[in-house]
Amino acid sequence: MKVTAPLDSRIASLDQFRGYAVAGMFLVNFIGPFAAAHYLFKHHNTYCSYADTIMPQFFFAVGFAYRLALLHRIAKDGRTAAYRHALGRCAALILIGFVIYHLDGGYGSWKQLQELGIWGFLQRSFRSSMFQTLTHIGVTSIWVLPVIAARPRVRIGFMATSGLGHLALVQVFYYEWARSVGAIDGGVLGFLGWTIPTLAGSLAYDLVVTRGSRGALMPLAVWSMGLMLLGYGLSCIGGFHRVLADDAQTFSELGWLASAPFVPPKGPLDSWLMNQQIASLSYMTFAAGFSMAVYCLFVVACDLGPIRIGVFRTFGTNALAGYLIHDVVLVAFLPFTPRDSPLWYVLAAFALYFGITYLFVRSLEKRGIFLRL
Repeated sequence: MKVTAPLDSRIASLDQFRGYAVAGMFLVNFIGPFAAAHYLFKHHNTYCSYADTIMPQFFFAVGFAYRLALLHRIAKDGRTAAYRHALGRCAALILIGFVIYHLDGGYGSWKQLQELGIWGFLQRSFRSSMFQTLTHIGVTSIWVLPVIAARPRVRIGFMATSGLGHLALVQVFYYEWARSVGAIDGGVLGFLGWTIPTLAGSLAYDLVVTRGSRGALMPLAVWSMGLMLLGYGLSCIGGFHRVLADDAQTFSELGWLASAPFVPPKGPLDSWLMNQQIASLSYMTFAAGFSMAVYCLFVVACDLGPIRIGVFRTFGTNALAGYLIHDVVLVAFLPFTPRDSPLWYVLAAFALYFGITYLFVRSLEKRGIFLRL
């Protein structure tokens, strides 16, 4: 199947979907820490909450746009120039991540640095803090670059290989290590997991471009259901192992089925459950399918229908600016929003925070200023 990028128009569903993901990120980043917030708006690292669906949707949109942009640039400038540009963009994202997120720890003296040595410095400084959204996007984009312009079967194979490779490392050592160092969004090896929603987004792009929005809708829906069912099935494997081993009395009563997504687990925790902290295979697979299902709604509303939401357009077409600005605005609100605030106060503070962030990004949009790498 040969796919070429549309050169003359934007895909409305993508911009609106990406804007929704950015707005959702603002919501969960703000209200998640408050005691009054519903548990589905918090990250728990033991199952898939609403908060856990947002970042995979962002990567889904990244994969969709990544393939679109790379095919466009290959057609325009040639393969070498296109790949060189992509590598530069990824390196810039990682550099921005380094500046925003910082490294772990600190050093009070030159002697302390000398005693650590190069390997000790790397072990201590690159455990968790730097590996957050922008860094993960940059590293994952480099990882999938060799296949992002390839045929679907190549990308599916690469997706499966990355996911299974990550699963093997999780089983050997990474589950305990990532939890012990407080890994964020998958940590150092997160790129292997984030490959799944990223390449799922690239496959959705193929369907929309080759079949049109109407023709792509049914395959997208089928793929989304298949991925969600597969993700849930993977989350049940730990319980199945325990039943076979007969080492958990509670599981003789509960059975081997895991709790449904969005429901806290009832049995013992393990590496098979949906877990954003380690970017578990079950979580990434389910979240990729969920992202595709949500994208289907935007295809219906925006490509087949007339719906365009201004806030989503503003954030969707200037996502990097929104991401950078929202963090600065968030810091300004933290001293005035105690964690035990009542819900009405939390919602009022969020509305003000969201509104200020929107005004900044909208102002850039009006002036034609878009942050792109």
